[in-house]
Amino acid sequence: MTPSAASPPVPAGRSGTSRRSRQTLVRQAIDSLREQIAAGDWPLGTRIPTEPRLAEALGVGRNTVREAVRALVHAGVLECRQGSGTYVISTDELAGAVARRCATAEWRETVEVRRAFEVEAARLAAQRRTPADVASLDAALADREAAWRGGDLARFVDADLTLHRAIMAAAHNVMLAELYDSIGAAMRATVAEAVGPDLHPDRHVDHARLVAAIRDGDPDRAAREAAVYLGTD
Repeated sequence: MTPSAASPPVPAGRSGTSRRSRQTLVRQAIDSLREQIAAGDWPLGTRIPTEPRLAEALGVGRNTVREAVRALVHAGVLECRQGSGTYVISTDELAGAVARRCATAEWRETVEVRRAFEVEAARLAAQRRTPADVASLDAALADREAAWRGGDLARFVDADLTLHRAIMAAAHNVMLAELYDSIGAAMRATVAEAVGPDLHPDRHVDHARLVAAIRDGDPDRAAREAAVYLGTD
């Protein structure tokens, strides 16, 4: 190759500058996504927009969005579900750390943690529920039963967790609700394992009595109903 045809040399430091610029864009994308999640633009349990839509909204390339999402998945804030999308499973990295710890726990330990949360939440919900809470519980219960009849495991697990989150909300204890959400991925696993892939009728757990106890304002009965399905009564 003659000198005239040779490629011009890359200026010193250009490659390092490019890497730093890309890292800055990724960091900015991570911060933007985190702010929107914290602000409630995408509530817990909901799916975030697709990669092309995020890239357009943030004004960055799809590779940058992909790296930002991957970082938040690693932090436990987001969860990628094959064939479904990417969902918000916690609102901060602390909750994500809790979720990662739960992911390595034994099934028995996870059920015991659920017991600690859900029995007390049922008791508090029966004491503090509002008419709006009762309406949310009734709607969530109806969706859960419809999902079971439909025979779709993923849909049923989502509906079951929605009902339990509605109970947490009715307890009106923000810290309790946030901690419960932080172990959402572990909750999904225990529910899916408990009911099995074919949603066999023998494994159906009726939550109508639990919702009725909360609606009736009977905290002791609500706690007993929660204890029954968690195997503590």
